[in-house]
Amino acid sequence: MSPARSADAPLVLVTGASGYIGGRLVPALLEAGLRVRAMARHADRLADRPWRDQVEVVEADVADPASLDAALDGIDVAYYLIHAMGGGDRFAQRDRDGAHAFAGAAARAGIRRIVYLGGIHPAGVELSAHMASRKEVGDILLAGPVPAVVLRAAVILGSGSASFEIMRHLAERLPVMVAPRWVRNRLQPIAVRDVLHRLVAAARLEGAPNRTFDIGGPDVLTFAELLQAYARAAGLPPRRIQAVPVLTPRLASHWIGLVTPVPTSIARPLVESLVHEAVAAESDLDALMPAPEGGLTGVDRAIELALQRVRDLEVATAWHSATPAGAPSAPLPEDPEWSGGIVRMDERSRHVDASPETLWAVIEGIGGEHGWYSWRLGWVTRGLMDRALGGPGLRRGRRHPHRLGAGEALDWWRVERLERGRTLRLRAEMRVPGQAWLELGVDAADDDGAVLHQRAIYHPRGLLGDLYWWAVLPFHGIVFGGMQRNIARAAESADPPRHEESA
Repeated sequence: MSPARSADAPLVLVTGASGYIGGRLVPALLEAGLRVRAMARHADRLADRPWRDQVEVVEADVADPASLDAALDGIDVAYYLIHAMGGGDRFAQRDRDGAHAFAGAAARAGIRRIVYLGGIHPAGVELSAHMASRKEVGDILLAGPVPAVVLRAAVILGSGSASFEIMRHLAERLPVMVAPRWVRNRLQPIAVRDVLHRLVAAARLEGAPNRTFDIGGPDVLTFAELLQAYARAAGLPPRRIQAVPVLTPRLASHWIGLVTPVPTSIARPLVESLVHEAVAAESDLDALMPAPEGGLTGVDRAIELALQRVRDLEVATAWHSATPAGAPSAPLPEDPEWSGGIVRMDERSRHVDASPETLWAVIEGIGGEHGWYSWRLGWVTRGLMDRALGGPGLRRGRRHPHRLGAGEALDWWRVERLERGRTLRLRAEMRVPGQAWLELGVDAADDDGAVLHQRAIYHPRGLLGDLYWWAVLPFHGIVFGGMQRNIARAAESADPPRHEESA
């Protein structure tokens, strides 16, 4: 039974509450009896989280320092879980500016402690751009007026984490693989449950420590041995791994982008973090906080737990839970004149001889393994093009095969608006010269059937954006017309096809 939360329990702020760690930390803090304020750039993206009604939600953005004062007002401890993975050329500057803004706002608010989760790295070596940025963020927080506890972890093992998904897909798809020689480097993975335990306990550390702490699991092994551990847990034969000196991090990340759902832009910083050994240099935190119940989780057990979550469809958060930096994130304005009239639309409506509930079930199950109910070759080709350009493509899939939540990723889209039973609006995160949305809606018909509304919306950016629209316009009848017809057929048959080839 979780401790009761009293009105005078410490109030903690979780930034990055829509992300992989933040989305799991919130319920862990509630379980520990703390009061929680969750911070997000768009509050509606937390609407479907199971803990939404138990927390305060505040809209704020470290890129807008003025918004941070209200977010930090009355806070005792703040968790800083913001990092621009795959954030383009200026990600380091954004990380730097965000950390300075947050440290300043925390000082103005008079909070007691900042807790930051960074990465383990060796001393005295040249770090990758992303690892150097994470180190710099920690240094900025440590140098600020508010004491900071900086936890540093290596590979995090948990269902839905980018590291776990890379490992899972490599081991399952490649019985024989050629790998960079640094797959022989040692690392110290840690189970996500143990990371959460450390983060929660960090809020209650006595005194005012202002330092880094390395955190890791009980096992030290190489990434090659980690792949073999996954193979054992999944019941696969041992993988044959040949290490060669010619695969650079850039080449390796492109290879991972082709083989796994994790795009190159996300894979590269993770790959670069493996170039150096990632083993805890100290374990001072063990003497300052209680150990997890049952002790730290070993690699084999951590993989088994993650696999079980995947098989039971109980993945709480995934690596794509948060909108990646640089991706279109502005919601669709409701004002039809919002762009000065430069809005392209493809609107269609169709009567469906099925109940609104059945039609909605088909709509909410769209994407992922179910496909997009239209020209499959066209979708696959466009997905491959997007991956080649550094976008998410179609492999990102969906967290649950039948149920969506606001803010979740869905292939190359993100759920922007979800009125269950009525409206699903998706915002495109694919590489496109402009902003794009796809909206599917359901209305009841007079004859006990339903009406399917479908709207594709595009706001072009410059001449290239206009040229893109006119180039793809001839295919709209195939793609969007076919989608509407096949969604209707799937609802009418109450047996949605997993892959629809016809248009």
